[in-house]
Parts: sequence; C-alpha cells; structure tokens
Amino acid sequence: MEPLRGPSVSEICLKDFGVCEHYGFVLPEPKTELPDYYKPWMEIATNLTELIESHQLRVQVNKMPLLSTQYLQGHRAMRLAHLSLGFITMGYVWQEGERQPAKTLPSNLAVPYYKISVQLGLPPILVYADSVLANWRKKDPNGSMEIENLETIFTFPGGQSTSGFLLVSLMVEKAAAIGIKGVANAINAMLTNDTDTLQAALQDITSSLNDMVEAFKQMHDNVHNRTFYGVVRLYFSGWKDNPLMPDGLIYEGVSKEPIYLSGGSAAQSSTVQCFDQLLGIRPTCENAASFLQRMRDYMLPKHRNLLQAIASYPSIRHYVASSGSEELCQSYNTCVTALVELRNYHLNTVAKYITIPANDQPLARGCIFQRGTGGTPLMSFLKNVRDSTRKAIIGRSVDETRSFAWYSTL
Repeated sequence: MEPLRGPSVSEICLKDFGVCEHYGFVLPEPKTELPDYYKPWMEIATNLTELIESHQLRVQVNKMPLLSTQYLQGHRAMRLAHLSLGFITMGYVWQEGERQPAKTLPSNLAVPYYKISVQLGLPPILVYADSVLANWRKKDPNGSMEIENLETIFTFPGGQSTSGFLLVSLMVEKAAAIGIKGVANAINAMLTNDTDTLQAALQDITSSLNDMVEAFKQMHDNVHNRTFYGVVRLYFSGWKDNPLMPDGLIYEGVSKEPIYLSGGSAAQSSTVQCFDQLLGIRPTCENAASFLQRMRDYMLPKHRNLLQAIASYPSIRHYVASSGSEELCQSYNTCVTALVELRNYHLNTVAKYITIPANDQPLARGCIFQRGTGGTPLMSFLKNVRDSTRKAIIGRSVDETRSFAWYSTL
C-alpha cells in the first residue's frame, strides 16, 4: 500500500493537544492552593462535606464576597478555581437533597464561575475534567502514583466511597496513557504505511485497555454500592434531562433565563472517545451518538480538538481491512475486543452500583436514579455503545459472533 501522507496531512503530536505522555489526559501535578485573595472559595470548598451535612453551605456561600478572577495566573490556577467553584456549586444545589434543589445560583458564585468557565472553554458545572482529572494530590510527594498514596483535593459527603470513586476513575485514566500514545503512533504509522509500527501501536492500546479494566476493579474495594447510589451520585447530577430540576438553574448575574447543563459523566472522558474515534466505533442509536457528541462540549478545548483531529485522518479500520494482513486484522480485532470487555465491565459495575440499589428503592425514586448523572437512560445507553463497539470487529465469523453472544444477556 502507498503511504497516505500528503502535503496537507501531517503527523499527530499529543503535546499540541495538552496530552501528557505519562499521564494521558490527567492534569500532572495539579495546584492545590490559590492566592490568599481566594481564601473564601478555598475555605468553603475544603470544608464542603461538613457544611453540607450541617446544612450551612448555602448560608456561607451567600456571605461570600464577589471576587474578581484577575488574580488567577496560569492554566493550573484556573483549573483549581474551576474545580473549587464546581464543588461549591454542586453542594449548593443539592445541599437539601433531591427534594429541595436550589433553583438559583447567587451572583457571588455564579459570576466568577461563569467567567472562569469561559476562559477555560468549559461549562459552569462540575465536569469530569475537574472532579477526576484535576482533583488529586499525592500524600507522599516522593511516592508512587498508586491509589494508596493519593487523595482528592475536594470531596462530597459519602466518605471513602466518594473519594474512592474519584480516585479509581483517576487510576483508570492514568492506565490509559500508553494507549493514548498508541493512538498517535497508530495514526502516524498509517500515514507512512509502517504496518509493523501500526501493529505495535494497536497492541499497546490493547494492553492499556486491559490495564484500565484492572484499575477499574479497585472500585469494589474502595466504594460501597449503596453509599454511592444513595449519597454520592446526587452531587454529580446536573440540571439538564433531570426530572428533579426540570426548569434548569438560574445563574444570577449571568442570565435571566435558566441554564440547562448535564452532570458529570464517564462519557465526558476524552480517553474512551479517543479510542472510539481511532477504531471507528459509531453508536447505532442516534440518541446515544448525539449524547456522546454533546459530551465533547464538557471537555477541555484542546482535548476536544484531538478527537476532531483523529476524525480528520483516514479510517484505520478501513486501512487494516484493506491491508491484506491477517496479523494486522487480528491486532485490530483484539484491540476492539478489549474495548468491548472494558464496556462490559462498566455495565456490570453499573448494575452493582446503580441498578441493584435502585431496585430496593420506591418506584418513583428508582426511575429517576436509574438515569445517568449526565441525564441518559443509563443501561440502554451503555448497552448500545457496547454493542456498537462489538460491530466494529473486522470479518467476524459465525463462531466469533457466538463467542460474544453472552454479552447480550446483560
């Protein structure tokens, strides 16, 4: 096959998209302190759990001064500010639980939060890029990046289950770093018709996906399912497609009309969408495809741009299928299978942490809370995306189809 590279086609460089070779989409060494001027924000965010549980958070927020954003210098400071105000916002809205969500965000919180959001290119709500990618620090700065040596910067009620949920998600993202590098290597190898490097890149992605599943398994030791369902999930719920907040949220001093925003969701992970884009995974359900596309608006602009850049290159699936190389096809199919297995594991985890506890609740509450925090009908969405992933396998035989049949029982 002839190389695909032309005058308008250049190799992909992850650094151009704010992606770290060792951490992937995770923010390396997030800031944990802001200038003293922002002490009112940091004190409230640091003591969020106690303020929520004592029903004093809204009181304290209403007393906050309206602070300027001009003293926030650099990307990491902006990320920490967005993180802190995001946690405060979710706590403020949900302080009284699902029965009395706030309808208005006061201007002393809403105005600076909106300004910071515009500068970062993120929406004014707690997103995955905040709570997972930028919400960590090492207990021992010289120690390794293992979950035992990590803690969150901010948290919600729920104790270990809340911090465990966020830190396990972080470890899954960290495990993806080699695979994300593999995505760039795979594209660049295709452009130069280097099939050996392409095969090695696909193997790296497969290995990374397997590592992500292993990291995901730590959820069971660190998060209690009924605590997660009954306490933790609410604080990540948004005000779009949420029956608890059908009228959205008024951001005082920003808009007189309500704003509708989705809550934090794994669909906001640039990592998994990065793999999907490379491998040619397309949801067969229009609603699922539309939701995943919309979730890109909740990613950092550079990360969003990487997904768009990957989409601009020729199809690797088509390249592999046309290569005539059985080994290359096998490497591609093994990679897709690993992604199916990750999604299958996610489905099983959702069943444990959401479906089973929801079935123990009164019908009305169970119906509401079997939706994802992003607002989707959770299980049907995840099944469609999983099944769409399986269909990307090249040239499945009848036996191969049968080997996947047990997934459909979930």
